[in-house]
Parts: sequence; C-alpha cells; structure tokens
Amino acid sequence: MIPRSELLADRKLYESKARGCLAGLGVGDAMGDTGRSQEYRSRYGVITNMYPDAKSTDDTEFGILTACCLLDNSGEPSPDDVCAAWKKYILDRGGAKKRAGRPLYGAIENIGRGLMPPESGKYNVMNTDDGAAMRISPVGIFRAGDPEGAARLAAIDACISHDRDGIWAAQAVAASVAVAMANGTVGEIIEAGMKVLPKDSWMARAMGIAMRICDEKPDIEVAFEDLHAELWTPEHATAAEAIPQVYAIFRLTGGDFRRGLLWSANFGRDADTISGLVCSLSGALHGIDAIPAKWVGQIRHASGVCLEFSKDWDLLDLADQLVALSCGAWR
Repeated sequence: MIPRSELLADRKLYESKARGCLAGLGVGDAMGDTGRSQEYRSRYGVITNMYPDAKSTDDTEFGILTACCLLDNSGEPSPDDVCAAWKKYILDRGGAKKRAGRPLYGAIENIGRGLMPPESGKYNVMNTDDGAAMRISPVGIFRAGDPEGAARLAAIDACISHDRDGIWAAQAVAASVAVAMANGTVGEIIEAGMKVLPKDSWMARAMGIAMRICDEKPDIEVAFEDLHAELWTPEHATAAEAIPQVYAIFRLTGGDFRRGLLWSANFGRDADTISGLVCSLSGALHGIDAIPAKWVGQIRHASGVCLEFSKDWDLLDLADQLVALSCGAWR
C-alpha cells in the first residue's frame, strides 16, 4: 500500500480510482440485480453484459447519500449530521420509494419519530443486514490510504440504521476500500477489513469460514457452492452472510474486475450488494479504465428507484468532488 500522502499528490490517479470505485458500485449493483432475476437467467443463463434496462438499486442510491453527507459536512459528519442528511435527502423529499432494505425503512421511520442515532439503529428491524456496508464506499474513497480513519467514519454513518454486525461490516468495507484506493494488494485489502471485526462477533466468525473455504478450495469454480451453503442464513441475507462472500469472491478472482463481476453478479441471493461491493473494491484498485466505458455511461446517473434525489448526481462528478474534498480543494 502506498502512503496516503503519495496518493494525494497524484490527483489524476486518485480521481481514476475514485471514479472506478463509484462506477464499480453502480455497475455491480445493476448487473447483480439482473443476475438474480429469473427472467434474465432464463433468457441469458449467465449475466456477462450490461443490458439496456439494467439500473441502480438502493445500494448505489444510498451510496450517493453517504457521499453527499460527507460533502455537506466537510468530511467530518457527526451522528447528528448524518441524521440531518437523511432528513434533507429522504424525509423532506417524501421518503424512500421501493427497493430499500428493511432496516433502512426502519431508520427512516425512527428518525421521523424523533429517535436519533445510535438509538435509531439499535432499536431497528434487521439491523445486522448489509444495508450499511452497501453504501459505505464513498467513505473509503475520502479516507483513501487511511483504513483506521475510514472505519471511524463508517461507524458514524452506519449507526443511524444498523447495530453491531451491521456496523462492523460497514467498517470493514470502508477500511478495505481505503486500502484498495492506495494500491494495496488483495491480501492487504482483505486484512484491513478483517482487522476491524471484533474477534467474538458473528462477522469475524463468518469471515473465518469464508477464508477457510478459500484456503481449502482456491479455485472459485470449486469454492462457489460452499460459499453459498456454509454462509447461508434463513429467510433474509445478513451482513455476516453477504460481506464474507464479497471478500471471498474478491480474493478468489484476484481482484480482477471482469472475473469478479462475472462470479458476483451471478451469485444469486443478495447479488446486487455482493456484486456492487466486489466491483467497488476492484474499481478502487484498478481505476476507471478497468470498466467498459459503455457500462459506465449507463449507470453514471442513478435511476432514482429508491431515492428520488439520487438522479440529480453524476457518479463520476461525485467521485471527483470526494477527491477534491480529501485533497483540501473542494468548495
């Protein structure tokens, strides 16, 4: 991993990686959503391309919300600032539409009733799912090269809607993105995520299972079924299911964007989040040129399927603004 100061000094590289990270989130989100659709599986079998009607889900759109909160608060939001951002961008605009996860709707209802974070996340339904981890990549972009700082900010963002494993998953992803942004190796990227997990947590145990599977079966074709079967949680995907699957796919595909996308978009279950995060990590590692320009063009603007305001943002411009903020040049 290169020092943060070195990345800050190379604005062009930093912007490429930031753009790759957010575009990767959008591409993986859209393609993972089509990949888990029975209609698409019946027609194509395996998803390998960005089809014309592929679009963002709540994963990308809440990621835009996290980025806007960072920009609105000069990169140092408090829990109260996060709450204010949710009120500004969600409640004041009529609330969230379809497609959000259960704890996100629960948090919106809680803050509408006056419950502030962290209580809005603690006293909330399904608050250990992956809904905070899915939106946290902008924090890793902003704190590129500083995994500890990224994990600290991730906890502040996540506690409005999540608790315990839901927060720790967000911290892990933010720390890993921060290392990927700074040219960390695949091993360093994974280690940064695992480092923030409490040893007695469900997340740490599940990550241990995922890494054991990778050790025993280093070919993803062989490990693929075990990653489903041994991490499966009944009824509803949790952070301790989906996030270790993200790390395992990223590891077994060597951080390669196209291979990671192929295996994650066709993973089933919570494939929009799994693919979005695999591709966000790969995009942060390799930069925007790793992603086909046509795909980037299709997802540069979110569809607004969940958060109406998100349609107003260009992901590439948003990435550039996060870089400018990190470099101390944002206005």
